[in-house]
Amino acid sequence: MFKQSNVKYNGKTFNLEGSGIQKKETRAKDLAGYFSDLSAFQMLDPETVMYQVEYQDNGLVEGTPGGLYFGITHLYPGVIGEEYYLTKGHFHAKRDTGEYYFGLQGQGLLMMTENGETVLEEVVPGSVHYIPGNAAHRLINTGAEVLSVSACWQTESGHDYAPPEEMFPKRVFRDKAGKPIIKNNS
Repeated sequence: MFKQSNVKYNGKTFNLEGSGIQKKETRAKDLAGYFSDLSAFQMLDPETVMYQVEYQDNGLVEGTPGGLYFGITHLYPGVIGEEYYLTKGHFHAKRDTGEYYFGLQGQGLLMMTENGETVLEEVVPGSVHYIPGNAAHRLINTGAEVLSVSACWQTESGHDYAPPEEMFPKRVFRDKAGKPIIKNNS
């Protein structure tokens, strides 16, 4: 007997469709303390949606060994001061677990920091990124459209949202020509 999948990926809208799709929004108020220009951040409406995450609720409980989750992050374009919109970023609670990201639309950067060393990889449609265990990671939208990135991670990974200054010693800003530049956290 053949069975149809109850979840599909729509390549035109870059969204998941079907049953069991969960969605979570992260608003500006949820990112207080994440941007360097406090006055520019305070001018932003706290209800501004910065990014959305959608994922398949496959019935597995976070922390359960052996399973996988699949989701898509949609990070909106913009800057606060001259710092690009970004996701909170995180370590995995089970630090040695890895993750894959796959670029769907837009242009941005994947920032990974491990043992104080920061690596930035360009995220574009079709790019594949392996995030090793023990690396804090976040997305940064450096483009003019939504940056959509799919992810696959282990159910046992969990999330550890340590303070941003502990995870990321670097920041990405837009220079006068509109190009990304990297600066140390001050």
